[in-house]
Amino acid sequence: MAVTNHWHNGNWSGPEFKGQSTFSDDDGRYYEEIIFQDNVLPTRESNWHDFFNALIWMQFPRTKGLLNRMHVEDIAAHGVHPRTASRNRITHFDECGVVLAVPERLQPQGRELLYALAHHNWIEIMLEKRANWGDVLYPFIFGHANLEMLLEPFIGLTGKWLAVTVPDDFNQMSFQQQCHAVDTALFQRFTKTDVFSVKGHLHPLPLLGVPGWYSPQNLTFYQNTDYFRPLIKQKTVGELLP
Repeated sequence: MAVTNHWHNGNWSGPEFKGQSTFSDDDGRYYEEIIFQDNVLPTRESNWHDFFNALIWMQFPRTKGLLNRMHVEDIAAHGVHPRTASRNRITHFDECGVVLAVPERLQPQGRELLYALAHHNWIEIMLEKRANWGDVLYPFIFGHANLEMLLEPFIGLTGKWLAVTVPDDFNQMSFQQQCHAVDTALFQRFTKTDVFSVKGHLHPLPLLGVPGWYSPQNLTFYQNTDYFRPLIKQKTVGELLP
């Protein structure tokens, strides 16, 4: 726990990371129930997936804790199986989510860029306006499965993005402070808006297309419509930036 306490200046209140091999085979509780009831996170030893999950917990503990509570509440209401559509969306974001942070003063530009992204205008948003990434749009990987798959990146690797508003001085913050700001904004968005009960709030993001996350990123790369797929039909788009 030394690393988590250091990252959070001695104020870590998230779960204890406990080796999976230390759990009794007689414990029949579901994974999410153990986290919620005991504030303990079962973590498989020598496992990249669980390692990255622990890192995401460290960076975004309030949001991870909220998603855990959403899982438990859904299970209490509907049972473990079959999984509800809402719980599937929670899991999808937890595994493959990407957060796009937009400073409050840049909301007009941010909304324009997010609209293009939601409508799959890939060349416009990722090539022609690539300078806006890291200036208007700040991408943060939330899904730990994304991090695991990026160990061996492949064409087709795709996340699901959601945008939040962050303070105007975001670009002057340390990475640690930025993670805290994103965590706070994401927690507030999930608290105020029912993002997971209906379609339209989570949008696909070809991860290797994010400027600076892969090479080469030229016009030919973005013209690969097997990866950068056009929007086949008009889709329901939820609130892009509250």
